[in-house]
Amino acid sequence: MKLYSKKAVVKALCFVCLCSSMQALADGRVVDKVYHPYVQPLEREFEYRYFYQRQADHPDNNTMGQKLGYGFSVAERAALEIYVIADRISPEDYKLTGYELELRWMLTEQGQYSADWGMLFELERQNNQDNYEFTTGLLMEKEFGPTSLTLNALAVYEWGQTLDAEWEGEFRAQYRYRWLPAVQPAIELYAGENYKGAGPSLMGVHKFDKQEQLKWELAVIVAIDNDTVDRTLRFALEYEF
Repeated sequence: MKLYSKKAVVKALCFVCLCSSMQALADGRVVDKVYHPYVQPLEREFEYRYFYQRQADHPDNNTMGQKLGYGFSVAERAALEIYVIADRISPEDYKLTGYELELRWMLTEQGQYSADWGMLFELERQNNQDNYEFTTGLLMEKEFGPTSLTLNALAVYEWGQTLDAEWEGEFRAQYRYRWLPAVQPAIELYAGENYKGAGPSLMGVHKFDKQEQLKWELAVIVAIDNDTVDRTLRFALEYEF
């Protein structure tokens, strides 16, 4: 396997600093999955995500969203996933709002360097609005004894019929204690333009055999300095086979 040079790792670190200093999504919906930089050969998976946002000044005007995806590896270090997205803004019903194509690329082998590196590429289309969003950035994870630190530094480009074309950004972090495979508590942090949030999360994995396993995540993120979103609940299930 080709080894990545130290110079490439230094460039990656510089890019993380650049992305984390950029502005982030203005709508406050920064809270989402914290991505790990790993891809398993021949992996296939179904994934379900749910989020609930409570508005600070309008507790009866809440937002909920769901994503259903199917993913599979396209190479030894690359995996592709396709999502269908539905949103509900109270008091309206759920509507199919978009589609998303996601590519994860594992840059380094696990344990090859002091930290593990990957990249994320996403293209989302908003249904019936002709709006698009392209996201790319670096994924990093480093172990400290029984704990792991995961960082996502993402750059976002939006354009379309009702959007001004512009670059934005996101930063996500997760510090996880690997207590048991099925129970792993963590703290998560999300930062963006006019939004900073943090809160506890809990996750785990149950293995059925060598390839088949079920992962779950639950987090409650409380806004620190945002006037629109008070708190966000996120939940995810991922079945790999």
